[in-house]
Amino acid sequence: MSAVWIDDVPPVNTLKIERETHKLEKRLCRQVGQAIVDYNMIEEGDKVMVCVSGGKDSYGLLDVLLKLKARAPIHFDIVAVNLDQKQPGFPEEVLPRYLSALGVDFHIENQDTYSIVKRVIPEGKTTCGLCSRLRRGILYRVADELGATKVALGHHRDDMLQTFFLNMFFAGKLKSMPPKLVSDDGRHIVIRPLAYVAEKDLVRWAQHREFPIIPCTLCGSQENLQRKQVGEMLREWEKKQPGRLENMFTALQNVTPSHLLDGTLHDFKGLKATGVPDADGDLAFDPPPIPASLPTPLSAPSQVMRIVPQG
Repeated sequence: MSAVWIDDVPPVNTLKIERETHKLEKRLCRQVGQAIVDYNMIEEGDKVMVCVSGGKDSYGLLDVLLKLKARAPIHFDIVAVNLDQKQPGFPEEVLPRYLSALGVDFHIENQDTYSIVKRVIPEGKTTCGLCSRLRRGILYRVADELGATKVALGHHRDDMLQTFFLNMFFAGKLKSMPPKLVSDDGRHIVIRPLAYVAEKDLVRWAQHREFPIIPCTLCGSQENLQRKQVGEMLREWEKKQPGRLENMFTALQNVTPSHLLDGTLHDFKGLKATGVPDADGDLAFDPPPIPASLPTPLSAPSQVMRIVPQG
């Protein structure tokens, strides 16, 4: 009986990890591709400027878009752009090295917005608002200079849900992050191809791809941000009832203005009875109707009244 070496057979756990990673990659590509199609995000001949911050989300966005570009039925170009805001300790060599090795066109924009934010915003106050406005203005200018037709941001499904609740809780608005919009200056189309992607999948993909993550020390030092609190609330909800976040996100795509209170979206004042049934009327929230006649269950014993003669 001859001996057979099987050292080169991968362990069962390794095979399982590989299968799960393959499924994750397919899911990411499918969800991003579906969002692009649903909202017509990328068209023939587009030059897509992918904003890369050094975080897991923007790395994942660039990674998936490059995969889709290789198999897409249309031609579009990608240029990665990073805004170096001159934060103390920012490792400015990380992104150029990574993007060069990737072989993608890229541009690094150097602007000291950090000093502006620290000078204008009092110590302990939230810096996100001013930082975002400065960053947007710079990125729109860079998009013009590079001839980009679309500006792609790395916001995902969970970001959109957090924004919805932030607006509802603190701004009194039913408003989220749209998957596609016209920029503040009216000159650019901004897209969010990760709209259908869950954050937990991006975390797993970043670990698998070993992205060189750069922490945002300017924002990360503010532990009491409202967004962080809302994010924790949503994660707790999902933990208690898996699938709840998916249901809430689906709700953002199924809006019934007649059952809200905004008179600019629905003409409450001019509402009149038409005699025509409305699927979005009061019945929209009723349980399914019970059939007029229910069949007798097969397992139920037949009950027949029998008259027994006396005597």
